[in-house]
Amino acid sequence: MTDHEERPGAGQDRAAEDRAERERAAQDHAEHTHALQDDAQPDPAHQDHAQPDPAQQDDAQPDPAHQNDAQPDPAHQDHAQPDPAEQDPARQEAAGGTGRGTRQDIGAQVSTGKEKAGAPEVAIPELVIISGMSGAGRSTAAKCLEDLGWFVVDNLPPALIPTMVELGARSQGNVARIAVVVDVRGRRFFDNLRESLADLDARGVTRRIVFLESSDDTLVRRFEGVRRPHPLQGDGRIVDGIAAERELLRELRGDADLVIDTSSLNVHELRAKMDAQFAGEEEPELRATVMSFGFKYGLPVDADLVVDMRFLPNPHWVPELRPYTGLNEEVASYVFNRPGAKEFLDRYTELLRLVAAGYRREGKRYVTIAVGCTGGKHRSVAMSEKLAARLVAEGVETVVVHRDMGRE
Repeated sequence: MTDHEERPGAGQDRAAEDRAERERAAQDHAEHTHALQDDAQPDPAHQDHAQPDPAQQDDAQPDPAHQNDAQPDPAHQDHAQPDPAEQDPARQEAAGGTGRGTRQDIGAQVSTGKEKAGAPEVAIPELVIISGMSGAGRSTAAKCLEDLGWFVVDNLPPALIPTMVELGARSQGNVARIAVVVDVRGRRFFDNLRESLADLDARGVTRRIVFLESSDDTLVRRFEGVRRPHPLQGDGRIVDGIAAERELLRELRGDADLVIDTSSLNVHELRAKMDAQFAGEEEPELRATVMSFGFKYGLPVDADLVVDMRFLPNPHWVPELRPYTGLNEEVASYVFNRPGAKEFLDRYTELLRLVAAGYRREGKRYVTIAVGCTGGKHRSVAMSEKLAARLVAEGVETVVVHRDMGRE
């Protein structure tokens, strides 16, 4: 046997040695890996200290009642997210910068807390105060406004009027128009009314005063007709109560925006007057009533301006015109062909234009212009019709009333 010849079984011994060598290498690698894992794992001897005490876990868990406080406010998550305008240089340049200033400004506005999203806008109700002489028709006027959709409160103490307006403002538009009926039965009562009116003016409330007036004779007749005493007559007569009430109401009547004389009006005519003043959905800047009347029947007590047509010739003395009224074309032509008639119409229209502008500046919405002649049939009627047409052309909503036409 040569040196190069292998002895029997030598290949098997070498293969066994190779396998043993590979097994030792694998074992060394496994032991090295296990040693690294032991270094990374916590010591089992100390694991009890590392684990939280189950009895203390409840204290460590956040209170569910306060989890909402710990969660980020979704309303402010936009501030945490990057603005696309900040990431896109082209958009940054188009926005005039990085866009951070705009985002910071918005965040500052939100953080003030002064603006409430969706907060309803408070609308102050429109207010009408109905007052006047007892027996002059306050209740009828109030019922008319109620039929027109106003919220009406009867006999409300004046000191509570501002409170009523405030409650109406909180109704979110459900009470947009309030009418309050008040009367004056004592000096302190009237003082409270003046204080309330001053309070309303300070708050910027749009308020109007409607004053119902009537003659003493008419009021006496009405009280006697219903067999009721006057609220202020006491142990005296009805006329004593009327005089006392008229004196107490003198100042309020002077402050009234609209005075309605009901001496010659029935219930239906009073309602028609109230409808003419308040039925419109939108209030005009100024309303005018042009009233013809006869001086022999007395001056209208609710007139703001009075003009006298007796400087013109009277058609009554023209036999063919006497049966007609100023609504007749022939009578109107006769009146305006007299010297001074057209000049008066032109110049008085200019005067009314000046007066109307002043009324608007002062917040006065109603004006009654009384045009008189002897009987209230010819001259005053013709002039009232022409004057009303001029006012309508000036943009003033106008109602024509012929008080005494047909009384002869």
